Amino acid sequence: MDRRGEDLEDRLLDFAVRVGKVVDALPDTRVARHIAGQLVRSGTSPAPNYAEACAAESKRDFIHKLAIALKELRESRSWIKLIVKAELLPAGRISPLHDEVQQLCNIVGKSIVTAKANQQKPKSTTSTSNASHD
Repeated sequence: MDRRGEDLEDRLLDFAVRVGKVVDALPDTRVARHIAGQLVRSGTSPAPNYAEACAAESKRDFIHKLAIALKELRESRSWIKLIVKAELLPAGRISPLHDEVQQLCNIVGKSIVTAKANQQKPKSTTSTSNASHD
């Protein structure tokens, strides 16, 4: 994994930590407990899914695992928006986390687009043809 990959993994881990702090700050209501459970699952899974993608067995496997990370980030973004709409925490407290999840969605989404484009490129052959010329 190159340095950028390590940086992204660190950002995803930091995001998971921040999600945990937000979840712990939610009020003790039925709806907040439900959101907390969902957000803690979706917000902590992108980092390990990304790590799995980095150890993928093929380009197809890499893209699939990145897509799972993106799916979980998008779900987290929805729960974060719901926290604000339901006024469970002040918007000012949640805004930086929402900004970060949006940036992470963009980065992972672009990585998927790039990986798919690279997957479509024809493989260059370095050997010459063995066909006989009569």
